[in-house]
Amino acid sequence: MSGTWDMLGTGGPVIALLALMSLLSVTVIAVKLIQLWPVRSGAAAREQALDLWRDGDRARAQQSIETDRSPAGRVMGYAMQALQDGLRGPLLQDELQRRGNEEVSRMNSLIRLLELIAMVAPLLGLLGTVLGMIQSFQELELAQGAANASVLAGGIWQALLTTAAGLLVAIPAAVAAGLFAARIDAAAQAIESAAGRLLLIDGSR
Repeated sequence: MSGTWDMLGTGGPVIALLALMSLLSVTVIAVKLIQLWPVRSGAAAREQALDLWRDGDRARAQQSIETDRSPAGRVMGYAMQALQDGLRGPLLQDELQRRGNEEVSRMNSLIRLLELIAMVAPLLGLLGTVLGMIQSFQELELAQGAANASVLAGGIWQALLTTAAGLLVAIPAAVAAGLFAARIDAAAQAIESAAGRLLLIDGSR
């Protein structure tokens, strides 16, 4: 292990830090994948609940929406219960907006961390490369021209290794953050659509 560390030279600490960031990134991706997988589900349950609400069967509509555990389903379930309790108008709209914002905020948790990893990892890799190149040229200077090309090439590949490691950490984090953000946007639109359609149906009665 110490031999490998010595071989990496000044890039060793940077590689170790990037390895920790990679582990953190993979963990966050797994957590968010589990959390965000069901956020776009339940469309059929919401449609059925809206049809029942339109037909005046509010009890069955609420029972139908209870099967939808997506953010849109939770907001719609609250809206139905609030309408049953007589809450309407701006107060209800403000509360639905607040609950929708809470759902979106919950879904967005840790996404910033992935974006930060995607931004910082290449910079750390570049830092390792610069430090490695400095070390290589210092060794070349100390050798006073006696160093052969293989020694210089070895220092250069050690330096470039950190850039490659930084990119390997950053690319999955950036892709995951982008895909998760798109899924969250779709879930937010579903929340807005579900609440808006329910209020429209209720207001037309």
